[in-house]
Amino acid sequence: MNPIHAAVLGAVQGLTEVLPISSSAHLILIPKFLKWPESGLTFDVALHLGTFIALALYFWRDILELTGNFFSALHGGINTPAKRMPFYIIAATIPAALVGKTLEGPIEETFRNSPATIAMFLITFGLVLAFADTAGAKRWRMDRITLKIALLIGLAQCLALIPGVSRSGITITAALLLGFHREAAARFSFLISLPIVAGAAILKVGHLAKSGIPAGEGVPLAIGIVTSAVVGFLSVAFLLKLVQRDSLYPFVWYRLVAGSGALALLFL
Repeated sequence: MNPIHAAVLGAVQGLTEVLPISSSAHLILIPKFLKWPESGLTFDVALHLGTFIALALYFWRDILELTGNFFSALHGGINTPAKRMPFYIIAATIPAALVGKTLEGPIEETFRNSPATIAMFLITFGLVLAFADTAGAKRWRMDRITLKIALLIGLAQCLALIPGVSRSGITITAALLLGFHREAAARFSFLISLPIVAGAAILKVGHLAKSGIPAGEGVPLAIGIVTSAVVGFLSVAFLLKLVQRDSLYPFVWYRLVAGSGALALLFL
């Protein structure tokens, strides 16, 4: 992994992990089409750690509030929407954590060598996002989330293990179909991704600590972390501002073009 590859893929991770366009699809397809080498564990750590830093920095106030409400609820009872929210986030995280622990490896092995399938998922779930953005009632705010809704969105998040689906894309889609405003859907999507991204980063750092950083990979590691964090932070701000006034169709069109372009490159 040279510094240029690290900077490009770090920026791609920061952009595509946050926006509903699938980071895994881009991180598989771009190196494949450009004939770049596999990134390996070290760079995997950089991408996950950078994304977590971006989300933690942007939502630091939410994290402090959620933590305070969690401990307050333990002592005083779960009697307000704010005090229930930490438990809803935990509930939404559990399905994806369990499925990811058991199926992440087999799913990655199955789809990593099937770029045509990944491209088709980009297109298919782009159309599903379009349907949700058009048909969703968009009447509920975050305070209307219940345990049942949190679990349904958490179950939808399990599909994000498939390259081309997108974690933010599928959770926003599920929330829109359940009647939530775009902004509420996007914010809840980011909040439930925090434990997943943090857990992935911790696991990857643990593996890297055991094996050590290979010679010559320290600089690409640092570049990947920084670019992923900076671009990820800007992407969160951009998406949350966009959904306050516009539809999600720009991402739908991008997914259709990207998926179709990838298929054209593969078959032509």
